[in-house]
Amino acid sequence: MPMRLSTVILPIYRWAEGRKVWQGAEELGFHTAYTYDHLSWRVPFRDRTWFGAIPTLTAAAGVTDNIRLGTLVTSPNFRHPVPLAKELMTLDDVSGGRVTLGIGAGGTGFDATVLGQQPWTPRERADRFAEFVELLDRLLVQGDITFNGRFYSAVEARNVPGCVQIPRLPFAVAATGPRGMKLAAKYGQAWVTTGDPALYETGTPKESLDAIRGQVDRLSTALRDAARDPESVPKILLTGFTPDRATPFESLDAFVDFAGRHAEAGITEIVIHWPIPDSDFAYDHPTFERIAIEAPGQLGI
Repeated sequence: MPMRLSTVILPIYRWAEGRKVWQGAEELGFHTAYTYDHLSWRVPFRDRTWFGAIPTLTAAAGVTDNIRLGTLVTSPNFRHPVPLAKELMTLDDVSGGRVTLGIGAGGTGFDATVLGQQPWTPRERADRFAEFVELLDRLLVQGDITFNGRFYSAVEARNVPGCVQIPRLPFAVAATGPRGMKLAAKYGQAWVTTGDPALYETGTPKESLDAIRGQVDRLSTALRDAARDPESVPKILLTGFTPDRATPFESLDAFVDFAGRHAEAGITEIVIHWPIPDSDFAYDHPTFERIAIEAPGQLGI
């Protein structure tokens, strides 16, 4: 599977500016432009402009023609599968079938308590995630659903006419643990990782690469156990959260080296943040553009 290069555009732009950013991503040739699906995110973005993911993607669909669009990632923290399925079906229609749903179990940040609940334990997050994905899959594939789960229910929930993409828009499942890997193998058309969080502060690039290689191997085992070909499932790395997070953006050569090493580890799509001044993603914009334009040729994309 050839390597793909995508970007993630945080939902921080008023649309007069934002439309130019999303159009710019298409002009630069990125495979997909994703956005985060949070109600707010960590410092410094906690107290800055931050818009909703689905409306942002719907607006982006209206000003682009070919680039794929998606969330990276949606979680159960503040969502219910029934209204989410309706919104996704609509977005898939507006975009002409260009949507990928990145989906994960959520975490313990601001989104975990914004509705007044206590943060879920890791076990409860995993339990909810499994049920969330199962119900969302059924809602998007079938037209009329009644579902009585432990955490989520649906009573004669209808999604007509269904997705443009058949049988539904693809899921890119974020997972690193055994249960998540099995979920990705059962429901995912792609898999997402940010690397090993335990290595973020004190790990080395080699340790990170080895950890990602191990994740890919475990996913491949889960896919084979589910009677699926591991080579048929894209493996997505969202950059910015590995020990060498800034190094790949120092130059075109540095990025090509980074991407090549991760391709050898089994990664088939690399997602880079659209540069944001005064943040962890304050990359040099001319270098970013050069990476977008020239790296694909060097990587054989």
